[in-house]
Amino acid sequence: MKLSPAQKQTRALVQAAAAVCEDKKGQQTRILELDPADSGLSDFFLVTSASNDRQAVAIADEIELRLKREFGVYPQSVEGRRNAEWILLDYVDFVVHVFLSERRAFYDIERLRKSARPLTPEEFDAELKAELKEKTRAVRRKMTAVARPKKATTAKKARPATVKTEKAGKENRAKQKPTAKRKASTKKTAPKAKARKKP
Repeated sequence: MKLSPAQKQTRALVQAAAAVCEDKKGQQTRILELDPADSGLSDFFLVTSASNDRQAVAIADEIELRLKREFGVYPQSVEGRRNAEWILLDYVDFVVHVFLSERRAFYDIERLRKSARPLTPEEFDAELKAELKEKTRAVRRKMTAVARPKKATTAKKARPATVKTEKAGKENRAKQKPTAKRKASTKKTAPKAKARKKP
């Protein structure tokens, strides 16, 4: 599956936000890859749980800070920070949901999005790495495919010339050797013939 630069950027943002959830001890962090036909507005939901309201605010603040610092991206809107039971950070292409554990169980957002594909941050990272490896392999294949014909054509051009020169050298040697032998043989036989005629 080929990804556009915007999709790659979105995945990098989701990956960074999921890393914050792990760093801040968010519980049961899940990435929901939403079905395009079903969602329409967003590509991913990042859902995590906090054990208390302070932790929920800390997770949300750190996600906002890190994405701003590393990518220069700000959320379109932030909701629920005062109550800190369900904090929502809307980055348009993906939405972060930081729940208190009880609220997450009550709303059960994963059940509401049945068509979404749930992934753990580790699975998401593994998929990104696999995509990167495949892309690297494809680039290497193209490079070797481009390099091979050039080598083959130069080899073909060079080879006949060397073969021709070798053949010409052999033919010349073959021509020269018999003529030298013939001359030597004619010289030897000529005196014998004269000697026979004398008596």
